[in-house]
Amino acid sequence: MAEENPAPASNKNARYNDTEWQIRIDLAAAYRIVHHHGWTSQVYNHITARIPDTEHLLINPFGHAYDEITPANLVKIDIDGNKVDDSPHPVNAAGYTIHSAIHAARPDLTCIAHTHSQNATAICCLEEGFIPLTQMGCMFHERIATHEFEGIALDLEERQRLVEDLGPANHTMLLYNHGLIVSGPSIAHAITRLYHFEDCAGVQLKAMAASTAGGATLKRPKPEIVSKTRDQFESGASQGGADVLLPEWPAYLRMLDRLDPGWRNP
Repeated sequence: MAEENPAPASNKNARYNDTEWQIRIDLAAAYRIVHHHGWTSQVYNHITARIPDTEHLLINPFGHAYDEITPANLVKIDIDGNKVDDSPHPVNAAGYTIHSAIHAARPDLTCIAHTHSQNATAICCLEEGFIPLTQMGCMFHERIATHEFEGIALDLEERQRLVEDLGPANHTMLLYNHGLIVSGPSIAHAITRLYHFEDCAGVQLKAMAASTAGGATLKRPKPEIVSKTRDQFESGASQGGADVLLPEWPAYLRMLDRLDPGWRNP
């Protein structure tokens, strides 16, 4: 996988090696990006990331707003949600049920983001679910799973059903009547996919509203073009010759530096 031009590991905390510190920077950035776009659910929901070459994950300290997350206050846990560092902060173990299931079953997915953002959750309340109406929406073609609502995800037995529904190849899941899961092989992949899903979901809702209220007809791309466009995204052809795999990620990091120059500090 091509290098994604990660954030500079300046002001590195001496407690962590370079690899873990870089993951901490990128995950803290992910939380702040979600806050910036208004996709938070107060202090709830999670974005988790696996530390490379380990069975340890990083998660938000429960009770912190997303714009309070820093590389240093992220909590290190094992796959079952138990703390493995001396962090003074608690972990919302009940809310971790979804993440534990997917991280255990899909080691190819470094980062898992779960949100209750408005556009995505509205799509999760439609029987038809997500429709790839736009160019960017095509990246989700045949990459979206669905999971029926079973109440608040506290039941550990639900984990197996989540994994079975997600399958081996999907990276996005509609939790009907609940919210969204988006994942990726890196934090940058997961968060850029989250951005595109939320944006495309908003377009779909507007188009459907126009169809209902004004008698317009949804214009759906031809199925073969949807598949072709998805493949263009997945092959990297859509990047237009950029020298990094996801050029929007460094731009996000620069934005965070402008908003809060001290966000990376230990």
